[in-house]
Amino acid sequence: MSVATRLDGLDTGTQVIGGVGTALVAAAILSFLVAPALTGPVLLAFAVFVVAGYLVAEESTARFLLFTTTTSTVLILGFITVYLVINAVPVFEEMGLYLLVGSDPFWETGSNVYSLVPMMWGTLVTTVIATLVAAPLGVAGAVFISEVAPAWAREIVKPAVEMLAGIPSIVYGFIGFTVLSPYFQTELSVPQLGNIFIVGFVIGVMALPTVVSVAEDAIAAVPDPTKDGAHALGATDWQTTTSVTLPTAFSGISAAVLLGVGRAVGETMAATVILANVVELPAPLTDVFDSTITLTSLIASQYGAASGLQMSGLFAAGVVLFVTVMGFSVASQLIERRMSERLGGEQ
Repeated sequence: MSVATRLDGLDTGTQVIGGVGTALVAAAILSFLVAPALTGPVLLAFAVFVVAGYLVAEESTARFLLFTTTTSTVLILGFITVYLVINAVPVFEEMGLYLLVGSDPFWETGSNVYSLVPMMWGTLVTTVIATLVAAPLGVAGAVFISEVAPAWAREIVKPAVEMLAGIPSIVYGFIGFTVLSPYFQTELSVPQLGNIFIVGFVIGVMALPTVVSVAEDAIAAVPDPTKDGAHALGATDWQTTTSVTLPTAFSGISAAVLLGVGRAVGETMAATVILANVVELPAPLTDVFDSTITLTSLIASQYGAASGLQMSGLFAAGVVLFVTVMGFSVASQLIERRMSERLGGEQ
């Protein structure tokens, strides 16, 4: 069905409200980009229009607002993408592929030499460690809450796990720096306070509530008749959980893990507080008890004094993060679609 056909199917009131409202939204965006001083009056006019439209034609106005809030997410994502890319272009033009694959020197603001290799490596290693912590523990916690725990324990454990998500990341980072780092240094003879392993472990703990909550919802969504069928065939509770429930909920569980990994990739304050933020690769490269820097901690520690090509380099780090998280999101969608096809018998 074409757009024109859909518009013809709308009543006159909806067409009028949609047309005027869209014009005001477009005017607000243009004024913000071209003449910021006019943004306030345009937004005031839009607010007056919404109130008046809601009093005169409530349903049409509500429909328009729902459409606007939905499309605004796409527009905001587009503006963020364009803004990041535009500001990252200068350093890509200056450094070329050296920005992504360049060796020593890595990041020297005085000579305008920039390479994101240590930051990407630090982000990769901390993310892998965080995933190894959050994925098995999160899935195990979800299985316990949904399938094993009695009702009274479930009522206690689930809110407690979800409350962990409300703890600020700076608190996790402070605990890692003041408790875990001294312990590793004194008891395990690690030569410095902050290291990659502690960051990965702390971020993995931070990602646990996300993995547990989303995975538990996916497991709980498995239809009871599916489980009852396994029980009817003589399977035990544990066999039903491992052979029926978990494979059926695999798409939701994988999405939970990817969401947790996404948080690990984008975590800023914990990494900034714990790491020494040394713009060097660990020596040797696989030494998780050495210190380096991540993409997020690079941005957090340098954006205040950055300018020129250095600021563009920080935007390039943001672009790399943006692409990485988008890749995780696309991967989760592909996994969910693939599992839906398999479980639906479409292959």
